[in-house]
Amino acid sequence: MSLRDRINEDVKNAMKAKDSKKRDALRLLMSAFKQIEVDERKELSDEDVIKIIQSQVKRRDDAATQYRDAGRDDLLQIELDEIAYYKEYLPAQLSNDELSFALKEIIAKVGATTIRDIGKVMGVASKELSGKADGKRINEFAKTLLS
Repeated sequence: MSLRDRINEDVKNAMKAKDSKKRDALRLLMSAFKQIEVDERKELSDEDVIKIIQSQVKRRDDAATQYRDAGRDDLLQIELDEIAYYKEYLPAQLSNDELSFALKEIIAKVGATTIRDIGKVMGVASKELSGKADGKRINEFAKTLLS
């Protein structure tokens, strides 16, 4: 079963359970999939679906930060709930130790020695660690290791 089919089944299950928050959050996700399919005229693979979910999580996280700063706890909770629903479908994130180890291997592979080589490292790291770690987190760790 593809990831998209699993999400579709979860929408149906949420409807049966009368869980309107989960149903609405997953429907928003499904509409994001449909939008990409229409705009780019292509069938989405599981990798594409994961990238879309990651971008939706990032959007919700940014909105949550803004709501927290504005003191809007009601809207903040909605965003945090949606993030929790979406993260169920993402692959497990690497721990700090695992990320550091993977980046050390990539640095050795590309022959990076200084912070100037961050571009080489990020190019390889973003491909190899896609979905397993956030790009911002990868960048921070890579900078620390190259300093």
